[in-house]
Amino acid sequence: MGINNPQFLPKDDSNPYFTYDPSKCIVCSRCVRACDEVQGTFALTIEGRGFDSRVSAGTKLDDFMTSDCVSCGACVQACPTATLQEKSVIEIGTPERSVVTTCAYCGVGCSFKAEMRGDELVRMTPYKHGKANRGHSCVKGRFAYGYAAHKDRILNPMIRDTIDQPWREVSWDEAIGFAASKMRSIQEQYGKKSIGVITSSRCTNEETYLVQKMARAVFGNNNTDTCARVCHSPTGYGLGQTYGTSAGTQDFDSVEDTDVVVVIGANPTDGHPVFASRLKKRLREGAKLIVVDPRRIDLVKSPHVAAAHHLALRPGTNVAIVTAIAHVIVTEGLYDEEFIRTRCDWEEFQDYVEFVAEDRHSPEAVEMLTGVPAEELRRAARLYATGGNGAIYYGLGVTEHSQGSTTVIGIANLAMLTGNIGRRGVGVNPLRGQNNVQGSCDMGSFPHELPGYRHVAGSEVREVFESLWKVKLDSEPGLRIPNMLDAAVDGTFKGLYCQGEDILQSDPDTKHVAAGLAAMECVIVQDLFLNETANYAHVFLPGSTFLEKDGTFTNAERRVNRVRKVMAPKNGYADWEVTQLLANAMGGGWTYTHPAQIMAEIAATTPSFANVSYELLEEQGSVQWPCNDASPEGTPLMHIDGFVRGRGRFIRTEYVATDEKTGPRFPLLLTTGRILSQYNVGAQTRRTENSRWHEEDVLEIHPHDAEVRGVKDGDYVRLASRSGDTSLRALITDRVSPGVVYTTFHHPTTQANVITTDFSDWATNCPEYKVTAVQVSPSNGPSEWQQDYEAQAEQSRRILPAAE
Repeated sequence: MGINNPQFLPKDDSNPYFTYDPSKCIVCSRCVRACDEVQGTFALTIEGRGFDSRVSAGTKLDDFMTSDCVSCGACVQACPTATLQEKSVIEIGTPERSVVTTCAYCGVGCSFKAEMRGDELVRMTPYKHGKANRGHSCVKGRFAYGYAAHKDRILNPMIRDTIDQPWREVSWDEAIGFAASKMRSIQEQYGKKSIGVITSSRCTNEETYLVQKMARAVFGNNNTDTCARVCHSPTGYGLGQTYGTSAGTQDFDSVEDTDVVVVIGANPTDGHPVFASRLKKRLREGAKLIVVDPRRIDLVKSPHVAAAHHLALRPGTNVAIVTAIAHVIVTEGLYDEEFIRTRCDWEEFQDYVEFVAEDRHSPEAVEMLTGVPAEELRRAARLYATGGNGAIYYGLGVTEHSQGSTTVIGIANLAMLTGNIGRRGVGVNPLRGQNNVQGSCDMGSFPHELPGYRHVAGSEVREVFESLWKVKLDSEPGLRIPNMLDAAVDGTFKGLYCQGEDILQSDPDTKHVAAGLAAMECVIVQDLFLNETANYAHVFLPGSTFLEKDGTFTNAERRVNRVRKVMAPKNGYADWEVTQLLANAMGGGWTYTHPAQIMAEIAATTPSFANVSYELLEEQGSVQWPCNDASPEGTPLMHIDGFVRGRGRFIRTEYVATDEKTGPRFPLLLTTGRILSQYNVGAQTRRTENSRWHEEDVLEIHPHDAEVRGVKDGDYVRLASRSGDTSLRALITDRVSPGVVYTTFHHPTTQANVITTDFSDWATNCPEYKVTAVQVSPSNGPSEWQQDYEAQAEQSRRILPAAE
């Protein structure tokens, strides 16, 4: 699977995206140099060396292919002879024009040239001037765009009165009128706070801004939330508390000056492969790597890259590990006193030192708890503190815990302790999962914050928006997604507008999500496909792809990138236009004619975006917020001269064990994640040829755990927790430790979140996806729940034939 999967190699016609014709090869080595210099994988090597002049003239590409290929396409782009060639070019023809736009997959935010022939997309080519990717690409961004024209895509609005009825195709006018009437009726009967919205991290900043504006200015409440709730909301809280701003500190270029890299709770080669390629190049140049992860990810050891330390901690013990690292730094005097005295609150530091120096936080004291050998942890702590520029990169393996916010605070503490903040090569860097998850937070999608992370209780902040929007805003925070579902079950929340998010597949405790959706009187889903949430919808509004709209995305490094329309929307409207139709049908009175006008409103109301405009983005290519009078061309590095909050704040990080406990019934710990070829809930990638590499979710289980349960490789197993059960095939591997199992969540047939619980982060309600007590046992196939779910989904997706 993934990075070491030899199926990625184009030695024959097995690669779905490009061909290999050895008769055309002139052994020019451009493909090898591209693989090495651009992608950094050394997928094309001879006896461990890069291609060089000592290769004989008779050598062909077959002779130096290895299994480190990730099908990024760098070799295809470099090939001058069509030895390697995209199948789409062969089928459609040579492109005639191109438009520069931004990838709609992960939070790296790669720039691409969408190369067109007429109105047909021929290929996506990484843009060499893209400041996030510098000409790099991955298999998803470069090749997996076929979902935009997939037969499953819904292009006409549909409505139904109850969820057990088939869908009926209607005109846009009828669908919008039906939805508006339903929502107005609910508010008249149950009150203005009985409905709400969920914004999308898949959509543009401008579209997300309009959805939260509709909740506040049209619905009259603050019931707005976003998928960041279930991924990086602890980042917002933790970094906001310690540094004063809720975003990463560096740009991606910063990794080129890093000496020690700490990767904690992240799997960059699968989740953020373009950044991972740059990271691997830096590691090959001599930087040291520390991996903190319960699973042996590819960065721990793969061709040409190996971690100096792998702290294979027990899931749920992140806080204990981070605090123990701080204990070593403090008790061995490895902290940067000058930095702390100059940049941080000294009294708070003294209190933190007193806490962290306690013996109970020593590596020896937490070894039994975490499973990490004390001496290994001590060596890793010393390396980070003394090895030069130290940078921490983290992902959902940090945030998706009951103590996610505490771990983020602990990571921020480590950077301040060692002075690794405020210059190139250092910093605290959250690797955002979805293409615009940073932007959806920036745009005020949370129920307690207006755009720019300003609390709704602040009268001066509300006045800015009230003056522009000509409405009175509610000063009380609204409902988070879990609260919406709870209130729906209780009978007080009755209507939901859900744009571009599939909460039934992506949110925890699937049965509870289904119960909440089923209890609502009007669920409006706006998406490309009839997703799992649409099983419980009454209105379906077809969405548009990133290829069919103008706007901006904000990536993990706070980079605002342009999204440019390369073709007309197949459904007739961009997503922002659909939101405006619904808002106006409910009395909004909006008159936007282009997303540039929405960005102008964002700039006028949000200090960190004050100077952002489409004109500036055309001139600069992209900018990183804050972008204002103090930094008119953006801010690549944060906290250079001081923290946003003034002085950095050290905060105690007390370890509190999760309420999710293993025991005789559920002795194993389940953790979840992603794989290179698929993406998130799979709505896009499952509808491309990427499914050849990952056709189903599988359960990784250690050989010992499999043996004692009588499980063989490829067997169906029952995966059960206190919340529910599902069945999937087993993959026996030592990538996971004994006592730990792992699966992905890309396929709705598995519905991994029927297993996960409703436990969540203490500060933000971010779900605890990464720690679930489970049992694994042999199974004969799909569970009863899966069979019932499939039947319900099939029934729900019936569409009446169009009237003649």
